[in-house]
Amino acid sequence: MQKIKFIHSLIIVLLIINTLNTEAQSDKKALAGTWLGNLEVAAVNLRLVFNISFNDRDSLTATLDSPDQGAKDIPLGKVTLTSDSLHIDAPLLLGRYTGKFLSDTTITGIWTQSGQSFPVNLQKLPASFILTRPQEPQPPFPYHSEEVIIPNKKFNIFLSGTLTIPEGEGPFPAAILITGSGAQNRDEAIMGHKPFLVIADYLTRNGIAVLRYDDRGVGKSQGNYTDATTADLATDAAAALLFLKEHSKIDPSAIGLIGHSEGGLIACITGASNPDIAFIISLAGTGVKGEQIFFRQQADIARLSGAREEAIKQAAKTNRKLYNIVKKEKDDLVAEEKVMVKYVKILKKQKKSSREIENSVDQLQRTFGAQVYPWFRFFLITDPADYWKKVKCPVLALNGEKDTQIAADVNLTAIEKALRSGGNTNIRTIKFPGLNHLFQHCRSGLPAEYGKIEETISPEVLEAMASWIMNLR
Repeated sequence: MQKIKFIHSLIIVLLIINTLNTEAQSDKKALAGTWLGNLEVAAVNLRLVFNISFNDRDSLTATLDSPDQGAKDIPLGKVTLTSDSLHIDAPLLLGRYTGKFLSDTTITGIWTQSGQSFPVNLQKLPASFILTRPQEPQPPFPYHSEEVIIPNKKFNIFLSGTLTIPEGEGPFPAAILITGSGAQNRDEAIMGHKPFLVIADYLTRNGIAVLRYDDRGVGKSQGNYTDATTADLATDAAAALLFLKEHSKIDPSAIGLIGHSEGGLIACITGASNPDIAFIISLAGTGVKGEQIFFRQQADIARLSGAREEAIKQAAKTNRKLYNIVKKEKDDLVAEEKVMVKYVKILKKQKKSSREIENSVDQLQRTFGAQVYPWFRFFLITDPADYWKKVKCPVLALNGEKDTQIAADVNLTAIEKALRSGGNTNIRTIKFPGLNHLFQHCRSGLPAEYGKIEETISPEVLEAMASWIMNLR
């Protein structure tokens, strides 16, 4: 899932600005600009963009972008410039770049991070680096758009969203878009893409109103996403449904849910207890327990990234031990302590050095600490089938064949089986060849590709959703 938490991230976004110092002013001016390089880790290739600016204090400011990971303006540390070499510290990333000038526009060098080194050669660009997103809609729009406030009375919070309504009298069918795991905005922005903006634009142009909203604590929405479980987030979707039913331009009998990734699980939880929902579209939604999702996801991504089978098995063995602690220990702080103790024992058994152990535990605490356990525990143990079998409305379940986050073969089959076991026969499942978790045409399906692909979502998926909804009427 784009939100399913990736525990080991190469680039960490931190928001602090540092002023950098260098030497010769003429060399500084020549260095200023945008420099693009490629970082290769196994089968993963990530673009790195160094943005260097010369200011009026005769010093340089620099930031780092990792566009393929959706990271921008990462602050760097001290820059040292000599006649033929460049050194840039990145203390907040535990990294450093060292290179030699081959020309005024070419640097050959090494990126070092957390004790590992990778060749990264830089090329100076004639202008700032810009991501190309041809599907992103631009005004003027042939429909009405309004900012809305959605009250969730159960949690006493307000969510902020955008409602797009087709031209005409109405009332119109409507879809509520539900994001996947992790705190996201109403456009489900990821790696320079805005898939929910593209979906909302397409559906609204085709006669379907669309409501999309910022997750709790994101954008203008109130609440705290960190301590919310999937079941809590389902109350946000239910609140959005109640809001739309009162809108004069919306047909209250034709309101459905479109959930992406974990949003598909949120949609089925909401649909299982609310007979007023007219339809559900699952976009790479889950059909099996989260624990199974995680193990399959980790293995698929690692294998495509070039990891050895023995390493994949070892990682799964380690994760299973840590997951079991979180499942059994309901006190989150106690669970965190037990997880860290167990992890240290595992690393010592693997004969890791003291520094390696310290760095690994520090990273685990920052990415897999007590703050994520409420959500993680619920997702691990929840069986979506318990909810899908209670859903009685029409369901369209879509997956990409190359999805490495929510495997199509396992989850589409499980969703259909659960629906039919509950007596629902109004089901359609589609596995789209060559598409990834974001429903982009891709090569490998690895998440590292998402930002490099210009397409935000394939046209055939957009058309499949719009035509299926309209044919329900």
